[in-house]
Amino acid sequence: MRFDDFARLHGLRINNVIVGRWVAVPTDDHPRKRNGRYKFLGSIGWVQNWATMPAPEVWRGEPEVSLQNVRRRVEYDNHEREVAAVRAASKAGWIMHQTQFAPHPYLTKKGFPDEPAHVWNELLVVPMRLGAKLIGCQLIDNEGNKKFLHGQRTKGAMFTMDARGTPIFCEGYATALSVRSAMKAMKVRYTIHVAFSAGNLEGIARGIEGGVVVADNDPNGVGERAAKNAGKPYWISDTVGEDFNDYHQRVGLFKASMSLKRVLFSSSSAET
Repeated sequence: MRFDDFARLHGLRINNVIVGRWVAVPTDDHPRKRNGRYKFLGSIGWVQNWATMPAPEVWRGEPEVSLQNVRRRVEYDNHEREVAAVRAASKAGWIMHQTQFAPHPYLTKKGFPDEPAHVWNELLVVPMRLGAKLIGCQLIDNEGNKKFLHGQRTKGAMFTMDARGTPIFCEGYATALSVRSAMKAMKVRYTIHVAFSAGNLEGIARGIEGGVVVADNDPNGVGERAAKNAGKPYWISDTVGEDFNDYHQRVGLFKASMSLKRVLFSSSSAET
């Protein structure tokens, strides 16, 4: 199989293959964004769809070079990624020190006009941590376009709203705000883990005992598949294309809270 065919098999849309560096490209599930990336080195290559793949998949062509040379290339590439990740973490720390705590137009559109958040250069900044360590951040503009810092690590990274309660796993920051509102309305303590993508959510949820998943109802089913693979009870909207924030805005806080409550109670019953 040729490298471009391998990339398309994983949902990446590539017109002309560029050699020697990581290249961001659109994907089948996000055709208007550059949610995929690849790197092609002739006889070996890597592809990744950020929404569905927690780590790159490796393509190997016909054996034109020795295994030793391939290993050297892989080691070099791993070193490059480590260096880029360190730089991204440093930049994230710098950005966080420059932020102001203020409302943001994106949150107004999501139903939270008075919610203060980290804002830098008119961008909403969501810090991403691995344990207690800041490793990057998600930047969101007024229209809701999202991006990560170049080279930052995303696998295992999360943002947590911790009230020392039931673990709840979701993809997006606005979804987490709606979940928090629902939990407060029910007077139930929570620990909400924002995973930033379906693929990352699956891995995070599998690594933490108990809890429920609040899944996005993606048209391609990626969000629900991740919830099922996490092996936990999950909430999902009855409308394709909605996440919990969309549902919250459509039906109101009371109905959204009651809908989530049914999943929480089923989770509690299953654990007892």
